[in-house]
Amino acid sequence: MTHTDIQLELRGDIAIVRLARAGKRNALSDALILALRDTFQNLPDTVRAAVIDGEGPHFCAGLDLSELKERDAGQGLHHSRMWHAALDHVQQGPVPVIAALHGAVVGGGLELASACHIRVADTTTFYALPEGSRGIFVGGGGSVRIPKLIGVARMTDMMLTGRVYNAEDGERAGFAQYLVPEGTAFDRAIELAQRIATNAPLTNYALMHALPRIAEQPADHGFFTEALISGIAQSAPEAKERVRDFLEGRAGKVTKG
Repeated sequence: MTHTDIQLELRGDIAIVRLARAGKRNALSDALILALRDTFQNLPDTVRAAVIDGEGPHFCAGLDLSELKERDAGQGLHHSRMWHAALDHVQQGPVPVIAALHGAVVGGGLELASACHIRVADTTTFYALPEGSRGIFVGGGGSVRIPKLIGVARMTDMMLTGRVYNAEDGERAGFAQYLVPEGTAFDRAIELAQRIATNAPLTNYALMHALPRIAEQPADHGFFTEALISGIAQSAPEAKERVRDFLEGRAGKVTKG
């Protein structure tokens, strides 16, 4: 499937979703955001993991400011909620999503990256939230998702001062879980997606949907939710088969990485 702003490629059970506005540094227009929503809403049932990549030298340079219109408060509210709904389909969709980061991961691009489950950055990657200097505020879920990666204090500093994180400092701060050489983020993201696709689907679903909720619950609620999800996951036929394979020596043991 091809959209003006999005390219979808299927490699077996891996979906590659590529932002295709290289001439605009993959800046997020409303059309691109809606294309992301539609793409993740309509992934084929055969897909087990997805990778988001950006065409050209940048992952995503943020909101397309040429579309920033004079909106009243109500229109601005509904516009932000449209972005929330679209990126929820990335974070809370059917499969884990890996972001392959390179070049600019700025503003709305960082909001998109933070909606993914794993982020792989190469050494060209840099992160910024310039909304503060432009007289606006994040509106695509960044105030919820980004502090969970780097903390409120770091995000506040970025927006107040315009601070830019390079790839190395960004990995240490928590923007990405992996840092790889220039030009290799996509290949590493595909490798991780292929590994994730071999997991039991119910376990992947629990990690995407239950774990974030458990982390925000009071401890006694979290323990109870964990017990419920654990019981459900281990009751799946595939889980029982995998445990049998391990007990009977047909599955590999954990070794040092």
